[in-house]
Amino acid sequence: MTDGGQILDPEEIQGTAALKKKINPTRVPIEKKESIRWLDNVRQSTELLGDPGRCVHVGDRESDIYELFCAAREAGAHFVIRTCVNRLAGDGDHTIADEMDEVAVKGLHCIDVRNSNGDPDEAVLEIRYRKICVLPPIGKQKRYPALTLTVIHAEERVTPKNRKKIEWKLITDLPVSSRTDAIEKLEWYALRWKIEVFHKILKSGCKAEESKLRTAQRLTNLISLFAS
Repeated sequence: MTDGGQILDPEEIQGTAALKKKINPTRVPIEKKESIRWLDNVRQSTELLGDPGRCVHVGDRESDIYELFCAAREAGAHFVIRTCVNRLAGDGDHTIADEMDEVAVKGLHCIDVRNSNGDPDEAVLEIRYRKICVLPPIGKQKRYPALTLTVIHAEERVTPKNRKKIEWKLITDLPVSSRTDAIEKLEWYALRWKIEVFHKILKSGCKAEESKLRTAQRLTNLISLFAS
């Protein structure tokens, strides 16, 4: 299971930022965007593992990229991604949200959380899921095919007083035919927080970003030392 983490060359990052200032990012080919790292991660992890069917890429909303879905499909790997884009679905006359609004609640799932004061709390999530024909963005429909994916929605019915309401909208190419299958994917997504803690330690505790190393290889060596 991977989380899209990849080390970028500092000069590459600066070049991407400069490009964004000159050109509308929505018109920049993904090959020239920083988000290309997600696609590179799919290919590289597949090559390293040697068994793509066992590789599941888990990502937050910044990885909600149609090209990533297609790259995983091409590599024979899988993904569980939290979505932020309400994509066209079916014949293109409606969206994913339109279809999910028609889906009845198929079960409940309780998770332990903490409120804004850091005190333990429990969230009861309503679970809905449906297999949907998802279409690529209009400007990319000639380049990428439609995909049959499963969308999972898990959200609290009411807004709690001392914390944000939990609303998870996931999309996956893995089969989801029961409440148990849906909960499994939710638990996989929840593992991201452990990775976030690791990244926070690297950035805030070890101050890896302040090292000012000039090459990706040097940064890789430093992070390997921190992680050992």
